Order: sequence, then C-alpha cells, then structure tokens
Amino acid sequence: MSDNLITVGKLGRTRGVEGEIYITPFTDFPDRFLELHEIFVKNQNDWEKMKLVSSRLVADKPVIKFENINSPEQAARLTNRIIAVPRDQLVKLPDNMFYIFELVGCKVYSESGNILLGEIIDVEQYPANDVYLIKTAEDKIIRFPAVKQFVKSVDIENKKIVVDPAEFVDR
Repeated sequence: MSDNLITVGKLGRTRGVEGEIYITPFTDFPDRFLELHEIFVKNQNDWEKMKLVSSRLVADKPVIKFENINSPEQAARLTNRIIAVPRDQLVKLPDNMFYIFELVGCKVYSESGNILLGEIIDVEQYPANDVYLIKTAEDKIIRFPAVKQFVKSVDIENKKIVVDPAEFVDR
C-alpha cells in the first residue's frame, strides 16, 4: 500500500484546546487539505488511515482535527509524523510541472541524447528555482538548475530528462 501513498506534509504543533494540529505542507497547494475526509499518518513503519472531522486554513497554514483526538495532549502525540494521500488524490499539476517523486529516478541525458549524466536522486527547492541533484556513475553529485534554459525535455513516462549542460558550469 505504501507504494500508492504520496507524502504531502508533516504534522506540526497543536492549536487550541480541541485537539487541532497544524500541517507543514510539502506541497504548493495548502488548500488541498480542505477537501480531505481522511489522511494517512505514518506510525513508525506503518501507515494508519485517520478520519478528519474538520480542516481549515489559519493564516494560510492548514489546520486539521482528527476524529477521536479531542485534546492538545492527544494531538501532540502526532507531532512530527509524516502524512500522505493515495496517488489518485494528488492535485493535477499544470503542464510542464512535476512532482518531485516523479522526477526522482529519472535518467538525465545531454542534449545530444547520447551522454548519460546520471540519475536524479532528489530535488532541492529554492525561491528562485529548483535544483536537481544528479548522481553520476562515479557517485559524484551534480547540482543542476531546473530552469527552461537548461532543461530541454522531461519525459516522466520513460523516466528521461534531456538537458543542455553546455552553458551550465557546476560550481
């Protein structure tokens, strides 16, 4: 089942006296939590499906309340746990936007298409642009800017990304 779950955030500090808890979203869509009726919470190595009785935004941060969690003390036991939704509940992204989990594992090729630079192992997110972390065959990590100027094509289905490294120099 965990292969079908995608992490969307982490439970944060409690709010109020009724057992509400803030979410630190791992998504650009914090309002996505307003539509949920249940969510999966990581409990050590297992996922537990938990029902929500309310969800809202407080100062643009999602706040949820779980069924049978009625005090700050009960909610505090959930702090720092990862939360996930089934893959089919993900927000549909606009064209040419991708989830990080879709990019991880993609092979990165030079624009000529015949030189394998490596495989994406993670994506760092910064205000200006994202940065692909590419692991080479020599176990070197290359930080490559995920900008249109350098990224020529992304084919998630075939796990292939084509880049033009000619103008980019890893510093």
